[in-house]
Amino acid sequence: MHEIELRNVNYLYETSDRQVPALRDVSLAVEASEFLCIVGQSGCGKTTLLNLVAGFLTPSGGDILIGGKRVTGKGFDRGIVFQDFAQLFPWRTARRNVEFGLEMKGVPRGERAEVAATFLRLVGLEKFANAFPHELSGGMQQRVAIARALAYNPTVLLMDEPFAALDALTRDEMQRFLVDVWRETKKTVLYVTHNVAEAVYLADRVLIFSPHPGTVKAEVRVALPRPRDPLSVAFLEHQRTIVSHLGAR
Repeated sequence: MHEIELRNVNYLYETSDRQVPALRDVSLAVEASEFLCIVGQSGCGKTTLLNLVAGFLTPSGGDILIGGKRVTGKGFDRGIVFQDFAQLFPWRTARRNVEFGLEMKGVPRGERAEVAATFLRLVGLEKFANAFPHELSGGMQQRVAIARALAYNPTVLLMDEPFAALDALTRDEMQRFLVDVWRETKKTVLYVTHNVAEAVYLADRVLIFSPHPGTVKAEVRVALPRPRDPLSVAFLEHQRTIVSHLGAR
């Protein structure tokens, strides 16, 4: 059984005078503890797909399954990290942000505090537990967001270009950090990005989407040992392969 499975998923955006197809017959599967990246041009439906898996949108056709169970809405089996720093609650400290999902699940206060401390330690922010989001750098805010998404122990982690708004050096640091967290937690990750080098650095597999409407165009397996060297010949060859698929008609 696949951890995440999409079966012939379609999605139509409704406007006042017409329907706009965003995804067409998308089928894919992600295995337990696999890191899958989706890349494609703007408008190819990457974020729409993630929102469907998250349960924020309902497919116009087809099925989405998590752990063999059909997705019918939002659920605690999915942790979600967005690109926007505003995803954190500005009136809550880092610790209280991490506790949020646990609070929604009815976990007692003392246990929530213990779990939050564990995950802040995992992301290297235990000394900033009482800091508010505006007191943290962009990279630190994203670390809190990742800790919050993991704290209530979801089955899968959904990530929508979480490092796109960061400067290049911070983004590189966060990619290395994410690989470490993924190896520690063994979560199944579905990660959307437009950055080809990022996809090669992070993924076990990369799916390339074509736009108008979005469909799976190609798959590239990244059989490189970790940690990966972005300047190695093998790394650059994987990049070239993905870019060639993106440019092909």
